[in-house]
This record gives sequence, C-alpha cells and structure tokens, in this order.
Amino acid sequence: MPHVVTEPCIGCKNTVCVTVCPVDCFHEDERSLWIDPVECIDCGACVPECPVDAIFPEGQVPAKWKHYIQLNTEKSAILPVITENKEPLS
Repeated sequence: MPHVVTEPCIGCKNTVCVTVCPVDCFHEDERSLWIDPVECIDCGACVPECPVDAIFPEGQVPAKWKHYIQLNTEKSAILPVITENKEPLS
C-alpha cells in the first residue's frame, strides 16, 4: 500500500521526506510534492520526517483528503522526480 501526500503539503513543500526515501517516488510541482504509487515501496521512512503531517499510508488517509489518493497518481505521472532537498516554501 503506497503512501499519499495530502493537503498540508500544499504551500509548504518541505523536502526532507525526499532525502530519506530509498526510491525515487517523489515528484514536485510549484506548490507541493506527490508520491508515485507504483514506485513507493511502503517503507514509511517519509512519514516521521514530514513537519506538517501530510503523508499517510493509502489506507489511513483521512476522509476529507481521500481525493489526494487519485491526485498523487495523476500528478506523479506528469511531474518531474525530485531527489534532493530544497528550501521549503514556508
């Protein structure tokens, strides 16, 4: 079960989670990060690194953010992979 980036990441985009990920499953746009559900190996290393608690296992995504499961799939398919730490937006 892959992990999912949800709403608290929008406008934050702290990339510490990217640096602990053992695979290249994170993708980025101007305002947020997204996880490719095919590449994610469900290790959970990214979860405790997220300072805004935006990352959840797919089966534990809060109901109000369930649509982020599909958004991660769609966005990761068209956005570039991010593998390095960058300055957060906020």
